[in-house]
Amino acid sequence: MEILSVAEMREVERLADAHGLSYAQMMQNAGNGAAATIVQRLGALPMAQPRVLVLVGPGNNGGDGLVCATALAKAGVTAQCYLLRPRGDDDLVYAAARAAGIFMVDAQNDMRLRALRQMVAQADVIVDALLGTGVSRPIEGVLREMLRLVGARHPRPFLIALDGPTGMNYDTGALDPATVPVDLTITFHAPKRGHYCFPAAGARGELEVVLIGIEHLGMKDWRLMSDLQPPIAHLQLADDALIRPLLPARSPDANKGTFGRVAVIGGCGDYLGAPGLAARAAYRAGAGLVALAAPEAIKPSLAVACSEATFISLPGTQERHAPAGLPHLVAWLAAVKSGAALVLGPGIGQAPETAAFVADLLDALSSRRVESRGMVCDADALNLLARMPDWPARLPAPAILTPHAGEMARLAGTTIDAIQSDRIGNALNYADAWGHIVVLKGAHTVIAAPGHRGVVLPFANPAMATAGTGDVLAGCIAGLLAQGLAPFDAAVCGAYLHGAAGERWRRAHGDAGMLAGDLLPLLPEARHHIMKGG
Repeated sequence: MEILSVAEMREVERLADAHGLSYAQMMQNAGNGAAATIVQRLGALPMAQPRVLVLVGPGNNGGDGLVCATALAKAGVTAQCYLLRPRGDDDLVYAAARAAGIFMVDAQNDMRLRALRQMVAQADVIVDALLGTGVSRPIEGVLREMLRLVGARHPRPFLIALDGPTGMNYDTGALDPATVPVDLTITFHAPKRGHYCFPAAGARGELEVVLIGIEHLGMKDWRLMSDLQPPIAHLQLADDALIRPLLPARSPDANKGTFGRVAVIGGCGDYLGAPGLAARAAYRAGAGLVALAAPEAIKPSLAVACSEATFISLPGTQERHAPAGLPHLVAWLAAVKSGAALVLGPGIGQAPETAAFVADLLDALSSRRVESRGMVCDADALNLLARMPDWPARLPAPAILTPHAGEMARLAGTTIDAIQSDRIGNALNYADAWGHIVVLKGAHTVIAAPGHRGVVLPFANPAMATAGTGDVLAGCIAGLLAQGLAPFDAAVCGAYLHGAAGERWRRAHGDAGMLAGDLLPLLPEARHHIMKGG
């Protein structure tokens, strides 16, 4: 399913209108579809005849609300409307609502909002159809007081938003302080970016998409019909159906060489566990052979942690990587005829000699002295990159970068708040500017490639906010690279498997207490579930 920005949704609607689906018909389809969804939900509520209050704004979102209320009334539901501003009888959807016998009050004629207080107190379900995708101004005055009354109602009614809760920024996920979180959001045609960005993602409740007829117009390639600027993104929401055809096949007559090699380059005296987690994740993702390039002093510990891995000896290193070990790593990589997938960074540290080692390794890769099947840069490798002048040019393209928000901020030379203020937009824009694939980790991880192509994960799992899960992610992506997936596909599939494994753990154990190693046996389970289609 595609995810759209506000500007992209407007363009889709403009093109739909040009193709014969009028704005008026889209509004009818949206309101009727929302009403059908609400009627279905009403059957699950504990009251016998739920009373529905629709809060109606002055624009198209309010029009959707009026159509929805009219359809509810025709279905036998007790529906009332409260209007932020009066609408005239020349407004066709308002006239239709009046003709359906719906009781309506407008705020302009409601002294001290007395009628609203009574309507809110009596409602079992309240539908927020106040401000839609095109409004981002601060909430003040009467509208603010209306939302305060809804939010203060106790016991809390079931709250539904059309498109999104009032006060939500549909591009960035920012929220106005007056926003009232809802239980269910019904959005139209496609999710919007803000639905998958916090804090809005935490205020929109369950998300349902109602189709409004655009899907029947043969506009699958609508981007090619448009000259919208800035460039239109191709952004999708990941699900099993998207991932299934991308996962590598497993032939019955395969051997370990069939599924490629991974080299995990990391570890230091202070961070012993990270490279082992990455190595085991590569195996769990299906790689045939994994080798650890780690400082000599920590090899015994890693051998216990990951007994299946082989080792690349790096003489001249003790508790940290140093340039003296590089010739031995280069020789090993050169001997792998089909090329190895590389994971650079888990537990590698930031010592000066390690920084020199990483710089020399990048020079060897960029000069094509050695080849690889792709590189995943994670953890301190990202922090070391951020200190290098013109670091994007030093990486073999396209490298896969797996930063959390802090690492992303350092790479971009900005702040964490700036990155988090528009996670999707930042991931898309920086991936394009750097020429590399960005996996911006966090709730609803964003995977972005040059050319404004991206995928958003459906997972927001606090159990995974624990040390080491990023190492598992990096190894999982590299394991798929080793099996021949293109870098973007490997990043998308690896991140999805990682998130799906986390969801399996959360369903069994809750949202706290996970160890990164808990994910490892769940990776093949998640893959099996996806491949069998259920």
